[in-house]
Amino acid sequence: MSLDDRPNMNRSGRVVVVGGGAAGFFGAIACARANADLDVTVLEAGPQFLSKVLISGGGRCNVTHACFEPSQLVQHYPRGAKALRGVFSRFQPRDTVTWFVGEGVLLKTEPDGRMFPITDRSSTIADCLMRAAERAGVRLRSRAAVSNITHEAGQFQVQLRSGEILTADRVLLATGSQPTAYRWAAGLGHPIVSPVPSLFTLAIPDPRLDTLAGLAVERAQVRLVLPEADRGGKGKKPPDSEQIGPVLITHWGLSGPAVLRLSAWAARSLHEAHYRALLRVNWLGTASAEEARDRLRTLKQQNPRKAVSTAGPPELPKRLWQKLVEAVGVAADFRWADLPKGPIEALVRELVQGEFKITGKAVFKEEFVICGGIDLKSVDFKTLESRSCPGLHFAGEILDIDGITGGFNFQSAWSTGWIAGQAIAQGVAAAPLGVNQG
Repeated sequence: MSLDDRPNMNRSGRVVVVGGGAAGFFGAIACARANADLDVTVLEAGPQFLSKVLISGGGRCNVTHACFEPSQLVQHYPRGAKALRGVFSRFQPRDTVTWFVGEGVLLKTEPDGRMFPITDRSSTIADCLMRAAERAGVRLRSRAAVSNITHEAGQFQVQLRSGEILTADRVLLATGSQPTAYRWAAGLGHPIVSPVPSLFTLAIPDPRLDTLAGLAVERAQVRLVLPEADRGGKGKKPPDSEQIGPVLITHWGLSGPAVLRLSAWAARSLHEAHYRALLRVNWLGTASAEEARDRLRTLKQQNPRKAVSTAGPPELPKRLWQKLVEAVGVAADFRWADLPKGPIEALVRELVQGEFKITGKAVFKEEFVICGGIDLKSVDFKTLESRSCPGLHFAGEILDIDGITGGFNFQSAWSTGWIAGQAIAQGVAAAPLGVNQG
């Protein structure tokens, strides 16, 4: 008999998990393991479970991040940091590593702190979760799209698009950023923070970047300059509008860890500005104008007979330096010895205060994160249970929580899923089938 077809025998309560992703699976497994008498069903609208797990990290799955102190961990979440502090005190990256090791999956830590399965294959994580769900007795149903969820007299009615109706004592919503799930939650009394994209690359059509796709600068500073009308008044600086780190030049503009982090922290500000803003780039990291000027003077002294375009700062890719030289009007064969003060000052500005016009955004590969979702004030983070609809729990990206790139979004999914699953198991045990917990 298949897992989907087992009868509902000798079960003391029914739990429906809507969403077959990381948070939904982790919540379902935690729930089923904590209370073996429950009938736990995962509903996935699509044909495949854990699809985002499979494509994440370039197919390697960035499971979590090697940051094991909750107070430091929460600093990587533009939204939800306060709520996650308590969550991470109960289930954090160290617990995630321990959980997967217990399932026979070893993780490795890369120099930047990201953690991946040692196989470098996301299927390792997906297969592990599928096996764990099966062993825990979780019922898995794909192509089971939900059309509506209602709650009355202590029970939930989960209606599928097929017309089938499932009755449940508890429901875990782990649907990610699905608009229909926001509507169900709103119908059950939850305010929704308007969802907007987070974690995206910046569209910057600029001749200084043309033909440079694939080049990276290992340590650059990017600073967002928004229109005054979208900054709340003259002189008001939006929070976290500056990042330092690797910057990647792409066919459409700029990406890389520094740009992605900036997009996450400034997600709402950029949305309100219709993704029209200026990006100031310091290609020399935190170097000041005077420091950049000194470097160029040194280059001039050391390379008087060389062309300016062939002898630039060593930390810059040669082709990027040539583009900057071209942008200030210096000919390709012009020698350092003959370079006057004016072009030097222009090069200083290009190096430490280059301005690039942002004209839009683009999704970061196949991975995407949404800023917004269930208002956190409507959720009890000790149990991930709704404050207005007893028996309804949330986990993962459906909440107004999002992290920067590096495994942080998966970690919030594991943590909220685990806590919700534990709480559901205990809650159903405390209130038997059909008893109104309101």
